[in-house]
Amino acid sequence: QVQLVESGGGLVQPGGSLRLSCAASGNICSNSTMGWYRQAPGTQRELVAVNTRGGTTNYAESVKGRFIISRDNAKKTVYLQMNSLKPEDTAVYYCYVPYDGKAYWGKGTLVTVAS
Repeated sequence: QVQLVESGGGLVQPGGSLRLSCAASGNICSNSTMGWYRQAPGTQRELVAVNTRGGTTNYAESVKGRFIISRDNAKKTVYLQMNSLKPEDTAVYYCYVPYDGKAYWGKGTLVTVAS
């Protein structure tokens, strides 16, 4: 069983920054693929960024150049540094780990970008 706990969400003004964290625990390799999805009201959940087990990093086009995904394998933690935030970035952000044929999700952390 894998548990994921996100933190770092909140209210920020347009142009501001936030850093999300997701700590994984349980039976998971320290270098497992880890990523972030988000879901805004009335929309489907979408991929934001992912860091794969092979070391590849991918971003949604809408966040390229503004968001940075990173990780600390020793802590089994993945981060999402979000810069130049826009109102359209408002969403619940979910940590995601595919492992051993299953998909694990955190409970989500709300990010609101508003003045």
